[in-house]
Amino acid sequence: MDIQAIKQRFEIIGNSTGLNRALEVAVQVAPTDLSVLISGESGTGKEIFPQIIHQFSRRKHGKYIAVNCGAIPEGTIDSELFGHEKGSFTGALSDRKGYFQEADSGTIFLDEIGELPLSTQVRLLRVLETGEFIKVGSSKMIKTNVRVIAATNIDIPEAIEEGKFREDLYYRLNTVPIQILPLRDRSEDIYLLFRKFASDFAEKYRMPPVRLDEQAQVSLINYRWPGNVRQLKNITEQISIIEKGRNISVDILDSYLPSNSSKNLPAVFSKSGAENSFSNEREILYKVLFDMKRDMTDLKKLVLDLMENKEAPISGDQAQIIRNLYNDNTGSFVPEEQSAQKHIHIDPGHKNNIQDTEEFVEESLSLEDKEIELIKKALDKHNGKRKYASQELGISERTLYRKIKEYDIKG
Repeated sequence: MDIQAIKQRFEIIGNSTGLNRALEVAVQVAPTDLSVLISGESGTGKEIFPQIIHQFSRRKHGKYIAVNCGAIPEGTIDSELFGHEKGSFTGALSDRKGYFQEADSGTIFLDEIGELPLSTQVRLLRVLETGEFIKVGSSKMIKTNVRVIAATNIDIPEAIEEGKFREDLYYRLNTVPIQILPLRDRSEDIYLLFRKFASDFAEKYRMPPVRLDEQAQVSLINYRWPGNVRQLKNITEQISIIEKGRNISVDILDSYLPSNSSKNLPAVFSKSGAENSFSNEREILYKVLFDMKRDMTDLKKLVLDLMENKEAPISGDQAQIIRNLYNDNTGSFVPEEQSAQKHIHIDPGHKNNIQDTEEFVEESLSLEDKEIELIKKALDKHNGKRKYASQELGISERTLYRKIKEYDIKG
């Protein structure tokens, strides 16, 4: 089926490459019975994709049951999923079928899969491997033919390292992974979504739709949207109801955006946000290099001023800077700069007798070299502990593992 037709059928708004790719994978895997793990931040719309997979599968006439694992108390989750026998625990007044029995020949969607207790994970793994389960309080094996689609907004490999998620279950669920991008990585879709939501709320509340002026549109796109599509929809509804005017300026829009400092700026974001992209890492590296170049330029200017005014007395601050630059062992300091290295020779007996020579050194503009250097420094600083090194670098531990393997970094 055409991707555009699927978007219209399921009311999906957007034309970004990442969104289209996720839809293509969902349609391709739908006719199979493979398990699917959908990953993405909260509010990105992960719940739509299991419905698409079910509707385009051979099980579309069977039941589709969606279960939010994070909303069910740990004490009752086994009963909810697998059912229980009468009298198996306090309050079990009759036999009860679980979701896996109800969804036989259909599809079950397990949202927030990372919230499952370890004991329940063992039961789920058995269902995935053998298609069998046992009710709570029973000894009778029950067969089920159900397709499992799971979703999570947490970093499962990290949860595995912390002992909160079974590795064998992860690989069994992750037969086909689908990654849903956060809204900030779908910037071309943000204004389209806003217009759709504004139109929907205008129809719902019987009023003209709100419109953004040019500057407000830029602010909308540049905002980081930590709550993703869900947050955008809520804010659009707030503006539609509260604002009397239908033309929204940037000042009005910004008053509805929490913490405007969270716009897309080159800064280190915590891993609780979306996993840091390569572009963010590149921006950080560029910023470090620019800061280093500026510092070296200031030092060169100071030394040059001293050289051109040999008769002028050296101030206390200037003398301290020169002493910091001076190497007691060699009588020279060689500041490391990319394009050239300036050697400053100081005669200890004549504080104003400064000789300046310059030698040009081949500059490495390779971003890869700089990444390797920063990764090695972070690992050395934390004695090879990758968890702390990744925090120091402002990237996820999984990204650090990938880069260590990619660059073949030892240690």
